[in-house]
Amino acid sequence: MTDDTGDRPQVLPTPSDDASVPAPAPAFDRRMLESLVCPQTQAVLSYDATHQELISRAAHLAFPIRDGIPVMLIDEARPLE
Repeated sequence: MTDDTGDRPQVLPTPSDDASVPAPAPAFDRRMLESLVCPQTQAVLSYDATHQELISRAAHLAFPIRDGIPVMLIDEARPLE
């Protein structure tokens, strides 16, 4: 009987193989800000990178960015305090 464990290469898990490590979210393309406006007021939006939101100061709303895509639905927006 022979031991063949030394013949096989060791396979280490990569971060993509580990389900406990979340994949990084796609980055928001800031060039989109040039063409996006608030759906309620048509005002200019600003980008909050920390919270991954587009801010409409005129409407007092924050629109979420999910997977790099802005969700420009008023029903999905968070009211600003």
